Amino acid sequence: MPTDADREALVRLLATRSARRGTFTLASGRISDFYVDCRLTTMSPDGLMLTGPLAHEMITRSGWTVDSVGGLTMGADPVSYAIAYASALVGAPIRCFAVRKESKGHGMGKRIEGSFRRGDRVIVIEDSMTTGGSALNAAEAIRNEGGVVVGALTLVDREEGAREALEAAGIPLIAFTTANELKPLIPAHA
Repeated sequence: MPTDADREALVRLLATRSARRGTFTLASGRISDFYVDCRLTTMSPDGLMLTGPLAHEMITRSGWTVDSVGGLTMGADPVSYAIAYASALVGAPIRCFAVRKESKGHGMGKRIEGSFRRGDRVIVIEDSMTTGGSALNAAEAIRNEGGVVVGALTLVDREEGAREALEAAGIPLIAFTTANELKPLIPAHA
């Protein structure tokens, strides 16, 4: 079971390894003075080791019954895989999948790859959220394939409208941390 020290370690990794100050254009098209590339943390051994158990614990505490987790590839992928691995270690397996931005143009033409099954109760995963657009896009694909979206989980809520947009669509959001928690921890050179 993850500890408070594990949570603090992941927050610190996200702030020091993934967060930057400057001028950035976000996926939403917004301009921001703060950017977080969670993949710099979630695609590292120490980041994966912390992300899986902590995110799995968040899911357990949410009380949501869930069969699988996934979101738009690529940011959601390492988080989803880490959750699936951590869930297997505690004997409560949660499957994972990835949602393509559009259906594949060859083979089976699938938009959802992995171990998603029609009827699954799903948590949509995102590494960071600004407006919630990517999570809503993934939720639509999941619903179109017969999944039931029970909620969404993000590592970083940028606190710029994602929670409100998701809740308006009937999708509650749980967040590991927020931009306001990370910003004071960003090193001066970042």
